[in-house]
Amino acid sequence: MARAKAVLFDNDGTLVDTAELLLKTFRYATRAVLNREFTDEQLMRGVGIPLADQMYDFTDDPVEAEELLRVYRAYNKTIHDEMISVFPGIPELLLALERAGIRLGVVTSKRHDVCQHGLEICGIADRFEFVVGSDDCSEHKPKPGPVLYGCELLGIDPSEAVYVGDSPYDILAGRAAGVRTLGVTWGVFSRRQIAEAAEPTFWAHDAAEAARILGVS
Repeated sequence: MARAKAVLFDNDGTLVDTAELLLKTFRYATRAVLNREFTDEQLMRGVGIPLADQMYDFTDDPVEAEELLRVYRAYNKTIHDEMISVFPGIPELLLALERAGIRLGVVTSKRHDVCQHGLEICGIADRFEFVVGSDDCSEHKPKPGPVLYGCELLGIDPSEAVYVGDSPYDILAGRAAGVRTLGVTWGVFSRRQIAEAAEPTFWAHDAAEAARILGVS
């Protein structure tokens, strides 16, 4: 592929491994508030859209959804720092992209401050020019707004960017925004789950393969 001017990354499941953290927190909140059991797949199926919206996967009651969100955030804060880690090869990939003059940003459905804190814990926050969080944009994935806003911050046309993500919502948002998309399979969702919703421009199964596709290996 022609080398992109910029690469935008999703956060959870793409840059940082939070799968067990999210699963543990969802299970705690749904047990505490609803006194119900859900399968792992049910708990994780909404990962990639704003957290407040995910709560409606478990209840139709706005009061219960609000309480789920409150309990989730309170519990998550107590275990977050010890359960988050950067995926293998990501620091090296980001350094290679930076050295190649490719501009970098994060576009996530997580709140800005929580995402920024996680990136700092993982030692990769300084690689990015900005974070676009769920509270930075009125539109959310799978709509294109957050990705388009990232391109706007960089002052580039969407055709000059690649969006890297591990969820169907990432690929749908990227395609709708007109950027090239790189689907990664080391996160929460399998290749089959992503492809059933939207086929990305490229696939990568580890950071080294992503580096080759992005032209920096």
